[in-house]
Amino acid sequence: MLGLKSLASLSQMSASAMRTFPTSARKVSEVLPLASRNWPPAFPFDADDFARHDEAPDARFYEAPRFCYHIDEAAVQSLTRHYSAAFRKWTRPAILDLCASHVSHFPPDIASFAGRRVALGMNGAELKSNLQVDEFVAQDLNAMPTLPFEDNSFDIVTNCVSIDYITQPLAICKEISRVLKPGGCAIFSLSNRCFPSKAVNIWLRTNDLEHVYVVGAYFHYAGGFQPAVAEEISHNREQSSWRSGSSQNNAYLCVVSAHVDK
Repeated sequence: MLGLKSLASLSQMSASAMRTFPTSARKVSEVLPLASRNWPPAFPFDADDFARHDEAPDARFYEAPRFCYHIDEAAVQSLTRHYSAAFRKWTRPAILDLCASHVSHFPPDIASFAGRRVALGMNGAELKSNLQVDEFVAQDLNAMPTLPFEDNSFDIVTNCVSIDYITQPLAICKEISRVLKPGGCAIFSLSNRCFPSKAVNIWLRTNDLEHVYVVGAYFHYAGGFQPAVAEEISHNREQSSWRSGSSQNNAYLCVVSAHVDK
C-alpha cells in the first residue's frame, strides 16, 4: 500500500497532468469529444506518471500463471458481446490481443469468421492455454515495446483491462498504428479494477472518467490515429451509479477505440 507521503505526491502530480480534463463530462461517451477541443499542445504526462510502486521486473510478478478472470463475469460477457459485433465489421479480420492471458474473451465462434489471431502476453503457460488464438508470443512490453510483427499485419488490436500497466504507452500506441492495416482499429477495454502495485501512477490517482481521457491522450499524442471514441458497455449501465467520476458498479466496463489514419 502506498504511504501518505507518496499519496500526496501522486495527488499533486495528477492535478498538474489532468489540468485539461473536461470536468463537464458526466459520462464515458462525453469525455473524448470534449477533450478534443482542448488537447494541450504537448503530451501532458511525464516519467513520474508512469512510475509504479513496484518497479521490480514484471517477469517476476507474472512468472506464476493466473488462470482466472480479472474482471467481473458480467463484464466479461459485456466485452464478448461488444467484440462479437465489432469484429464482424471486417471480413476475416486478423486480430492481435495485447497483454493477453489464457483467454481473450473473444466470441465463442471466433474461428468461424475471423482470420489470423495472435495473443501477446507475459506468461507462456497462460498463452499456450488460450484456445481463442492460433499463435502466441511471450513478451514483456514494458521492457521491449516494439511489436514483433510486420507493418499492416492486423485489422484489429485489442487490449483487455491492461493499459494501466503499460509504462511506455506512446511507444506501444505508435507500434499498434504501425501493425494495423489501413482501416484497422485499436479496441482498449477499461475496468475499475487493477493490481495497484503494478499500475502506473497516473492510473491510481485518476477516476474512471479520467481514465478515458488518459487513454484518449495516448492515441492522440502517439499520432497515426483518428480521434478516439469511448462508450460504456457495462451490462447494467442504465442503473449504474457514479461518485466523483468513479463508477460504483462492480461490472463496470468501457471501451476506448481508435481507427488508424492511413
